[in-house]
Amino acid sequence: MPVSIVVGGQFGSEGKGKVALEIVRRSRGPVTVIRVGGPNSGHTAYDHSGKKWALRQMPAACVDRNVDVVFPAGSYLDTEILLREIAELDYPLDRIYISKYANLITPEQIAWEEASGLIGSIGSTGSGVGAALLASTARGAKNFPLEAFHAGNDARLENFRRDTTALLHRKLLGKERVVIEGTQGFGLSLLDGGHWPKATARCTTAAAALAEAGLSPLLVDDVTMVLRAFPIRVAGDSGPLLGETSWARIAQRSGLERDIREYTTVTRKERRVGEFDATSVRRAIRANTPNRIVLNHLDYVGVAASVSDPNSAVSQFIRIVSSQIKQRVDWYGFSELGILEANRVPV
Repeated sequence: MPVSIVVGGQFGSEGKGKVALEIVRRSRGPVTVIRVGGPNSGHTAYDHSGKKWALRQMPAACVDRNVDVVFPAGSYLDTEILLREIAELDYPLDRIYISKYANLITPEQIAWEEASGLIGSIGSTGSGVGAALLASTARGAKNFPLEAFHAGNDARLENFRRDTTALLHRKLLGKERVVIEGTQGFGLSLLDGGHWPKATARCTTAAAALAEAGLSPLLVDDVTMVLRAFPIRVAGDSGPLLGETSWARIAQRSGLERDIREYTTVTRKERRVGEFDATSVRRAIRANTPNRIVLNHLDYVGVAASVSDPNSAVSQFIRIVSSQIKQRVDWYGFSELGILEANRVPV
């Protein structure tokens, strides 16, 4: 069955949305995009007109406005953010489907996270996802201060509510491609990322994204893992980052004169950055078994025009990464050209 899953292999911001959009554009026939997770991470992509979108609820793979969008039971919704992004995108309302079991994030949950100290102690964005998850798993426990709410409780979402599992089943029977746009990265995964408590509130593997989407593993024929040339972590005491360096050093090494510092979509704080860590990526590969590896942010190594030169810094970097992670790098990401195929570089 035609289900694609896109996951991150490091600490997030690998460019998963951009890659999910690429898969949509390369697909034949109708496509449905599933957005799991919540607004604690932003996904960025450029639409066909070249306009940049940084989205926290709507999937980046929808920016061309030509796909059905599904929020399954395993998604976490801040209704205000969701409705604002739908309006800004001018998205066709009849192409958005939300499970009545999707989790809602409330102001009380956001306030609880802000008061918890997690923003400072682990670098949490304080978006309320973790609190919403806790409220759901508490199941109405009398000694837990937060109450869980679902999309079925919000009248503003009434026109979007559907049985998303039945909807996806019909689409898959019709051989339509379904793309699950995962969030964050393996190093942030709650269960197996290896950095608890400096982790997100959810498991971020392909298997977990599939479970949140409400689909069977037997339906998957494509798992893509997205990597960065230089992994990042959010600002503050967010956890270890092997080979931590600075944006200035990376720019100097690559001969870049522009300011390449990155800032998080949600908090707008400067990201920490490190050298490529093959050991952690190999762990991510073992946990996800991807059939496709994408290496993004190669602009920080060299220019896309040099990708066909086997002696260029970009080509050498790709070969080193491929050797270290013991898997071929299939797609290469450059901001000015998007995604390039592996056969453009002799490896």
